[in-house]
Amino acid sequence: MSAVRSRRREGRDAWLLVLPALLPVMLFSVYPLVYGVLLGFTDAAAGLGVETHFNGLDNYVELAGNELFWKSFKIGLVWAFSVTILQFLASLGLALLLNLDLRLRWLARTLALIPWAMPPVIIAIMWQLMLNPSYGPVNRALDAIGLPGGVNWLGEAAVALPVVIVVGVWAGMPQTTVTLLAGLQSVPAELNEAAAIDGASTWRRFWHVTLPALRPIITAITTLDLIWNFNSFALVFVLTAGGPGGTTMLPSLFAYNEAFRYGHFGYAAAMGNVMVVLIGAFLILYLRAQSRRRFQ
Repeated sequence: MSAVRSRRREGRDAWLLVLPALLPVMLFSVYPLVYGVLLGFTDAAAGLGVETHFNGLDNYVELAGNELFWKSFKIGLVWAFSVTILQFLASLGLALLLNLDLRLRWLARTLALIPWAMPPVIIAIMWQLMLNPSYGPVNRALDAIGLPGGVNWLGEAAVALPVVIVVGVWAGMPQTTVTLLAGLQSVPAELNEAAAIDGASTWRRFWHVTLPALRPIITAITTLDLIWNFNSFALVFVLTAGGPGGTTMLPSLFAYNEAFRYGHFGYAAAMGNVMVVLIGAFLILYLRAQSRRRFQ
């Protein structure tokens, strides 16, 4: 009996130790999440004294026929996948470069982290100034080398989304680069040395030794990047606010407008719930495919 009492006391003490850290998580993460899910099944709207009623699946039925939302969802997928893939490729190349024993490597690593130290709003304002069609340095540089300048990079429907994707790649590279660089430094040097002795070229050593060793890290960071990019808001909101003509209208911006411009809180919450379910389903399939490939 004394052993059972001792285990119970230890369990109670453990909960008491965890409780101070658990309460903020419950208050600021779990409660808003649960409240948001429930809100999607109501007709909650902005205004004083407006009553909220449970309306079941009405929001989701209306959302199923909302072509503008599904158009924004497609744009969000294009944005998220493009930024994630380009970000990974650029970060992998930079991580490989920073992993070499070069002079001033410490300075290069420090400079690579600059976008990480800047808030998304500041990054967006900086790029707005650089891409300004009248006095931005990008157009001036194009004029200086004889190429046509004066392009309204963020105001023309044909180029706005690709430009915003480039900005998103630049802004998100540091964390991906640091993660991949840490993975490269954890790859045993003996494996590459053994492959080199066997006559493997640099490319074959990278493809058959380095890349397989990085696969768990690649899976983790690309999954996180995809979630972060799909849920991106501040960067695109400041850059274009979803324009021009809705060509950069991400689903998070669409839901924001529905909630805070038109006051349809319940409908906007339903949009958030749909986004979570669809992205969650895709991530489950992606992680399952990666785990099967890992154990083959």
